[in-house]
Amino acid sequence: MRGAFYAGQKKIQINSCVSDTTPNDHVKIAVSYCGICGTDLHIFHGHMDQRIKVPQVIGHEMSGTIIDVGSQVQNWNPGDRVTVRPLDPCNTCPACNAGHSHICQNLKFLGIDTPGAMQSVWTVPAHTLHRLPSDLSLRTGALIEPMAVACHDVRLAEILPDEFALVQGGGPIGLLVALVAKMQGARVVISELNPYRLALANQMGLSTVNPNELDLIEFVNQETSGAGADIVFEVSGSKAGASVMTQLLRTRGRIVVVAIHSQPTEIDLFRFFWRELKLIGVRVYEPEDFEEAINIVSSEKTLLDQLITKVLPLEESETGFHELTQGGQTMKILLQCSTND
Repeated sequence: MRGAFYAGQKKIQINSCVSDTTPNDHVKIAVSYCGICGTDLHIFHGHMDQRIKVPQVIGHEMSGTIIDVGSQVQNWNPGDRVTVRPLDPCNTCPACNAGHSHICQNLKFLGIDTPGAMQSVWTVPAHTLHRLPSDLSLRTGALIEPMAVACHDVRLAEILPDEFALVQGGGPIGLLVALVAKMQGARVVISELNPYRLALANQMGLSTVNPNELDLIEFVNQETSGAGADIVFEVSGSKAGASVMTQLLRTRGRIVVVAIHSQPTEIDLFRFFWRELKLIGVRVYEPEDFEEAINIVSSEKTLLDQLITKVLPLEESETGFHELTQGGQTMKILLQCSTND
């Protein structure tokens, strides 16, 4: 058994992993595929070293097959095809007691605070499992976790049919947010600079604009008869995106902050006052978001397969991280951790 260990200083090392006896309430999964996501890139660049026990296996966007179950585990068996909702809450803090265990005050995020899925065999608590449909390939199943992020973001945005939504940032999450918002009946436009991402979004039936080629505020006003957008999803993580988002909204419009802004960013608070705007933070997902994501990915698998740029063997993990860092013609890179599809 082997795993991709983040070793600090933009290094990924492939080392052997030890598989101990399965704990009573855990299962062992033969990981088929694991995606490299934006959070993994933050880790790779050293932005989360305070949470990582270097060297550590990372990753959490995955699919696989159960190979062993603990003695207390019920309703799961070897051979079951699964994905993991990688959240392990304490179930005792004020957030958990209020029904918000997904943002537990003592949350352990699997793949960050504990070892992750970029390994041949991953041991996880049984309560994190979601079953995959038999007709969904494990390759496509690795897209469930990022789709669950999008489902959560759009659900908390409370989109209504025919509302105008602007998505700032056309990476994997931005594109998935746009797709889910469109499924909810919104008029959606993605604002993105990368020509490859713009072309892929158009290929998937989404409307796009390049903010380098037009005045974004003027464009939104033209599209909304001067009112402004109903919703802006801020997925770019850029200072420019945070700066312009308040100028794009109608009165009582909503901003949904999806991206990680690791440093404080200037925001026009006067505009919040003047137009009675709302700012909504969204983080990870809840169980219902995973179930909705499974339904969407299962029904739209041909469409969503276009997101996968390439699949690399686990041994080439560092190559995948560098390719995603460089940008260009890359959307989603999967690592093949074992052959169980």
